[in-house]
Amino acid sequence: MTPLRRVNDYLSLVKFSHTIFALPFALLGFFLATLDAGELRPLTLLLVVLCMVFARSAAMGFNRYLDRDIDSRNARTAVREIPAGTISARSALVFVAVNCLLFIGAAGLLNPLCLALSPVALLVILGYSYTKRFTYLCHFVLGLGLALAPIGAYLAVTAEWAVLPVLYGAIVLLWVSGFDIVYALQDEEFDREEQLYSIPVRLGTRGALRLGRMLHLLCAVIVVLAVLRQQTVYPEVGGLTWVAGGIFLSLLAYQHTVVRADDLSRINLAFFTTNGIASLIFGGLSVLDMYV
Repeated sequence: MTPLRRVNDYLSLVKFSHTIFALPFALLGFFLATLDAGELRPLTLLLVVLCMVFARSAAMGFNRYLDRDIDSRNARTAVREIPAGTISARSALVFVAVNCLLFIGAAGLLNPLCLALSPVALLVILGYSYTKRFTYLCHFVLGLGLALAPIGAYLAVTAEWAVLPVLYGAIVLLWVSGFDIVYALQDEEFDREEQLYSIPVRLGTRGALRLGRMLHLLCAVIVVLAVLRQQTVYPEVGGLTWVAGGIFLSLLAYQHTVVRADDLSRINLAFFTTNGIASLIFGGLSVLDMYV
């Protein structure tokens, strides 16, 4: 096997392209912090991106390692790298350990607060993989893990807490939890047979879709609060952030029109395409608004 093919296998293992979900929010947290710091620090930006990549790779790799037996029994996931034999369980675990160490090292290069909090972040994002075994709230733990992105990026620059990045973290928490509940509908019957915990198992298809809509409605409220707060703290920020928020929420609403209780065939369209575009637009336009 060529080195390039091996790299591609590991990128596929962690679904590297899905980094697009949280990375724009991490960049939003970073650039908000630069407004407070009064300077743009390219090295800090690089370290923030590396922390994102290492943390997410560790989390995804560990999830695939821990779920390898479950995945092998599920027709939808049996083709994943570990059950398919493309990557061994031992190699995946080594990959996770290396990424955890790299994450802690990169966090340590940022500031002492980030170094001190790095084990806590790992506890959340790695601990998520266990949650489907004992709680229906597993979707919210996943959301919490991604919600750390804008907060951590802000702390990387300022080493201080602030309300605005926490609000953006709350947006990510509600957004991700909502769409993960919808995504989990694909495995509702399998999870029930395997006695795994998920909102679709607990509430059924219609109940899960209703809860997903409620979470995204609450997300809309927090988006409005966050943008209002941002314009209060940074009066120089114009109306482009409102446009970003409007498009983001419109795409969230669109997801709930393409996924229905009697038609789950377009879940991948809602999960991958729509959410990736929503995140890019919200983060990209918001950052652009700060510097144009």
